[in-house]
Amino acid sequence: MRAALAGLILAAFPFVVSTFAQEKPPEPEGYRMEDYRAPVPATLAGVRVLTTAEAEAIWRANAGAFIDVMPRAPKPQNLPEGTIWRDQPRLNIPGSVWLPDTGYGKLAGVTEDYLRRGLVRATAGNNAALVVIYCLADCWMSWNAAKRILTYGYSNVAWYPDGTDGWERAGLALAESHPEPRTGGETASPR
Repeated sequence: MRAALAGLILAAFPFVVSTFAQEKPPEPEGYRMEDYRAPVPATLAGVRVLTTAEAEAIWRANAGAFIDVMPRAPKPQNLPEGTIWRDQPRLNIPGSVWLPDTGYGKLAGVTEDYLRRGLVRATAGNNAALVVIYCLADCWMSWNAAKRILTYGYSNVAWYPDGTDGWERAGLALAESHPEPRTGGETASPR
């Protein structure tokens, strides 16, 4: 009997651990500064959190500007002469504006300007327009960016925490995207 009970407890243990592992962390006061690919909070004060179905409905109605903040790997400075560099393609929600590197906890001034300019273009300068921010599932980049965008005076910010992972899991199409151009060939670190 004891062996059966011990076996039952051991069999249930992974489910108990899995439940605790899936708990969402609380919202930090500031921005996430490291370990950007980790479980994210379930909420973000002042921001509407979207499910995949809600994000899809907004997208189908063309009712918001979708902003992808997935970082982009920079071309290494020390590549041997003649080396061909190919940027990795980014598949995102069709029609999105890709503003890479804008979700870090601390941004360089040029990157912050890039984010602000990208938002103005995406919303036609309307701070009340719906802006949907995303990246990947369990990616703090989108959480940071949505929080930062609130401080710019945007009043209708939504965060889609499942990002392209959730979109793809739902069987929705993704499209190859290219980043919004930076002015003057900016090469400074985003942070």
